[in-house]
Amino acid sequence: MSNDDDQLPPSKSQRKRDVEALQDLGAELVRLNADLLRGIALPEALADAIHQARRITSHEGRRRQLQYIGKLMRTVDSVSIRAQLDQALGSSRQHTARLHAIERWRDRLLADDATLTELVAQYPQIDLPALRTLIRGARSEQAAGRPPRQFRALFQTLSQLIPE
Repeated sequence: MSNDDDQLPPSKSQRKRDVEALQDLGAELVRLNADLLRGIALPEALADAIHQARRITSHEGRRRQLQYIGKLMRTVDSVSIRAQLDQALGSSRQHTARLHAIERWRDRLLADDATLTELVAQYPQIDLPALRTLIRGARSEQAAGRPPRQFRALFQTLSQLIPE
């Protein structure tokens, strides 16, 4: 084996794998929610093809549209698009993790009074009387089976308190 092997063009199988990877990236963009998709810089033709693919309900039509998106992906900087997609999904995951953390705090506050002391130790700027009122209201709502107004208000208060 010599350096001539490095000069060979990619095999047909490798070219197919590359095309399928671009098509998969296009399919990820189609499945992405609209807000995250707006944050990714895409050429106009590709953005239009993605929006059209979202409206297609026919399986075969959608498959052909995804192939077309894969074809368009060959002419754009797919590495940049992948990086933007990964960043958008990462920030979305961070946001989701923060919301889950707030939900855990809320559940712990409703289950145990000692958690309030822990929360105050972590966030001393908290309005303690207002938080106690929300906790009592949420507990009574749950016990009576009423709509969760205080429960939601507690979540909103915690989301303003706990930073990003």
